[in-house]
Amino acid sequence: MKKNSQNNKRPEYDFASMKGGVRGKYAASCRAGTSLVLLDPEVARAFPTDAAVNQTLRAVLDMAQGGAAPEPGASKAK
Repeated sequence: MKKNSQNNKRPEYDFASMKGGVRGKYAASCRAGTSLVLLDPEVARAFPTDAAVNQTLRAVLDMAQGGAAPEPGASKAK
């Protein structure tokens, strides 16, 4: 038998008092194939934007394939 989650939530989880939350904000993009990755805090500090992460990962891929690292600010089209 399924229990009602509203009756079983902890008191510290008062979602009604939280501002700005949107249920399912990323659901459509996840279904479309977007990858979400949890970064360790020190990595997130070093790469604060998605552009910084993508640029660095592209450079790593280029080096692994024997190419040169891309110029800073350059991006490849998908």
